[in-house]
Amino acid sequence: MKSLKYMLLFLFFASVTTYAQKFNFKTSGYMVSQKDKKGNWSDWSKLQKSEMTVLLDMESHRIVVYSEVLQLFSIMKYGNQETIGDDDVVKFNCVDNNGVECVLAIYTRKKQGSRNQLYITYEDMIIAYNMTVLEDKPAKKK
Repeated sequence: MKSLKYMLLFLFFASVTTYAQKFNFKTSGYMVSQKDKKGNWSDWSKLQKSEMTVLLDMESHRIVVYSEVLQLFSIMKYGNQETIGDDDVVKFNCVDNNGVECVLAIYTRKKQGSRNQLYITYEDMIIAYNMTVLEDKPAKKK
């Protein structure tokens, strides 16, 4: 039943409806990987605890990470929901509040109790947040 709930959530991400869809998440930790001068990705950093809110606001076409320094991402293109191995993934091509292009992806790890992760991928760095869905119903558009 829980897997069905998360599958429906991702179907909401991929569909365009008459609802103003806003999804709230709470992070529990993050890791970072950086690309070296040879183009190789580093091992993931040690998991750091972090409790922040992440908002996916499909009406305003943005994703906001409410960290100490606000991270605002304007969604330029919505990707389709895909299944990659055992994971469900939705990707978003974005521009951050500094004008830098990046890709954000929300993963549902089916073999890990449907755990959610947000990946923010830049050309030279990836930030991965572990997060859970905060129960919030979409509001109808006026």
